[in-house]
Amino acid sequence: KLEYFLRSVEGVSKAKVNERTCDAMIWYCGTRETVVRALSEFDYRTFEAAVPQSSGRALAREFEDKLFFLIARRLITRFILPAPVSALLTVIRAVPYITKGIRSLKHKKLEVSVLDAVTIAVSVLRADFATAGSVMFLLRLGELLEEWTYRKSVDDLAQRMYLNVEKVWMKCGDTEVLVSVDEVEPGDRIVVRTGNVIPLDGIIVSGEPAVNEASMTGESLPVRKAAGNYVYAGTVIDEGICEIEVKKEFGSGRYDRMVAMIEDSEKLKSAVETRAAHLADALVPYSLGGTALAWLLTGNVDRALAVLMVDFSCALKLSMPIAVLSAMRECSEHQIAVKGGKFLEAVSDARTIIFDKTGTLTRARPSVAEIITFGDYEESEILRLSACLEEHYPHSIANAVVAEAERCGLAHREMHSEVEYIVAHGIASTVNGQRVLIGSPHFLMEDEHCRIPDGEQRKFEALPEEYSHLYLAIGGELAAVLCIEDPIREDAVGVIKELRRLGFDKVVMMTGDSRRTAETVAVRLGIDECYAELLPEDKARFIREEHDRGRRVIMIGDGINDSPALSEADAGIAIASGAAIAREVADITISADSLHELLTLRRISDGLMCRIRRNYRVIMGFNSLLIALGFFGVIAPAATATLHNLSTVLISLHSMTNLIESEKDRKNHVDNKVS
Repeated sequence: KLEYFLRSVEGVSKAKVNERTCDAMIWYCGTRETVVRALSEFDYRTFEAAVPQSSGRALAREFEDKLFFLIARRLITRFILPAPVSALLTVIRAVPYITKGIRSLKHKKLEVSVLDAVTIAVSVLRADFATAGSVMFLLRLGELLEEWTYRKSVDDLAQRMYLNVEKVWMKCGDTEVLVSVDEVEPGDRIVVRTGNVIPLDGIIVSGEPAVNEASMTGESLPVRKAAGNYVYAGTVIDEGICEIEVKKEFGSGRYDRMVAMIEDSEKLKSAVETRAAHLADALVPYSLGGTALAWLLTGNVDRALAVLMVDFSCALKLSMPIAVLSAMRECSEHQIAVKGGKFLEAVSDARTIIFDKTGTLTRARPSVAEIITFGDYEESEILRLSACLEEHYPHSIANAVVAEAERCGLAHREMHSEVEYIVAHGIASTVNGQRVLIGSPHFLMEDEHCRIPDGEQRKFEALPEEYSHLYLAIGGELAAVLCIEDPIREDAVGVIKELRRLGFDKVVMMTGDSRRTAETVAVRLGIDECYAELLPEDKARFIREEHDRGRRVIMIGDGINDSPALSEADAGIAIASGAAIAREVADITISADSLHELLTLRRISDGLMCRIRRNYRVIMGFNSLLIALGFFGVIAPAATATLHNLSTVLISLHSMTNLIESEKDRKNHVDNKVS
C-alpha cells in the first residue's frame, strides 16, 4: 500500500518499500518538503488504491529466503560442522542427484542429469566430499537463480495481461450504463460486444457470440457460445453480442489462470532456447567419452576426473533461458509486454515492418474536425446519433466521435435497437424504424448502396481531402460525413528513420482508409509501400506473400480489423490503447504514448541475440580451456569443478542484467534520493 501510495505522489518517479528493514526509498523531482509532507499524511487504515492482486513482493521475499538459507547451510556444512557429520550430510544430499541420473539411464537417455550424477558419485566414492558438496551447492544455486528469474518474468507478464479492463457496460433495467469494473458484483448482468474482452467470469443469458479463448486455452479458433454456457474473464468476443450474468468478482481466480497459461505455453520457448537444450544433452556423451579417453591415455584418475568435472551442458541449459526471460522482464520495464521469447527472436530477425495507419502512425486520439450534413439534419442531431452507435466499439475513431459529443455536452441515451458490428466496414442498427449505418465510404456507398440526397452531389464532391471521412446514412440516404482529423504522430518520421538504421529495409503502411488520405500520410513519413482501402484478409495475405519470399515480418496495429494480420505475422505488436481483441491476439503489446518503444524493443531483441551468441562462445571456449588444463594435469579436479560451476553462475548472473541503458542512464541524470 505504501509503495503504491508513494508512486501516486506528484513528483515521485519511483518508490521502493522494504518491509524487512522498515524503510522506504523514494526517487523524486522537486522539493523534499512535498514528499515528506505526503509521507506524513499516509495512513494504512484509510488509504485505498488499485493495488494489484499480486505485486510480486511475496515472490521476491520467497526467493530471498531460499537464497539465504541455501548459502547459510553451505557455510555451516563446510566450515562449522565436524568432518564426519559434514560427510554424512553430503552423501544424503547426493542421493537425489544420483537417483535422477539412474532414472535417466533407465529411459535410455544420456542427459545432463547423468553427467551430474557421475560427477557427484565419483567424488563421493573417492571421499572427496568437499568437491561433491561444492558441485551440488553450485547446481542448486543455478537452479534457484533460473527458477526465480523465470517466476519473476511470468509474474510480471501475468500482471500486464491481467490489468486490462477498466469499464464495462452493465444492464440496468432496459438500458445499459458504463461503470467501473470494480463496481460489478456477482449476480449483475453485463453486455459485451464484438472486439471487447470479457472482464468477468459468468454465464451467458442471451446471445450466441463467437468467443476467442486463446488467452486461456491457446486455441486460436473462436468457439461458438450459447445461453447457459460459461465464459471466462480474459477471453474476447470475436463476433456477436451477449448478455452475461456475472458469477465471480473482478480478479477472482483469473490471475492464477494467467500464470498457469503462461507457464504451460510453448510460446515461452524461443528457438535458441530449444537449440541450447538439445545441444546441452547432445554434448553429454562427448563429455563422458572425453573422461574415458583421458583415463585410457594417461592412466591418471585425477586427470580423468578433471575432464569429468567440466561440461558444456550446465551453462548452456541455464544461461539461455535466463537471458531470454530477463529480456522479457526488461521489456516490461519499458511498458512492453512480450508473451514469449520466440517473439523477441522474431523481432530481431525481421526485415519487413508493417504499420496500420489510424491510431498507430497517427495519434491514438484523433478528433472530429468538421461535420458536413446532408438533407435537413442538424449537426448536433448527427453527432448525438453517431456517438450513441460508436460508444460500444473501442477504436480510436469511435473514441473521437464519443469525445466530441461529450465536449459539446450532448447526452446520447440508448435510442437504437441491437447494434451489429461489421469488421473493417462499420456499424448497422435501427433507430425509429429506420436502418442506420455508420462507417467507411466503401461500406455505405458500395456495399449498402446508399444514395446522396437530390441536389447535394456538388457538396459531396467538395468534401475536404485532408481529413479521413466517416459516413452516416439513415434510411438508405447519406445524412452526414464526419471529418476526422487524424494528425501524424510527432515521433513517427524519426522512428521510421531509426528503424531503417536498425536493419528494417522494407517499411509498409496498410489501412482501410481512402487511398488519397493514405498516400498523403505515406509521402510525409517516407514509407516504402502503401496499401489503402484494404480488408483484414488483404493485410494477412500480404504477410503470407512476404513469408513466401523468405522474409520475417512484424506487424503493428490497434484495431479489430488488424487481428488477422497480427496473428499471421512472425511477431504481432498491438498498441495498448487499441481494441481488446488486438491486444489478446498480438504477441507483444506496447503503450500508446510513444512509437519509440518499437526502437527499444528492437534494441533489446538485437541485444538478446548478441548476448546469446556471446554466451555460446564464452561457454564453449572457457570450458574447453578447463578440460585442456585438467587433461594435462595443470589444475586438480576440485579446481576444474569450482571454476566450471563458478563460470556458469557468473554467466547466468550476467545474463540477468539489462541489455540496454535506460534513457536516464544515457542522459546521466540522477534524481534526488531520500531514504
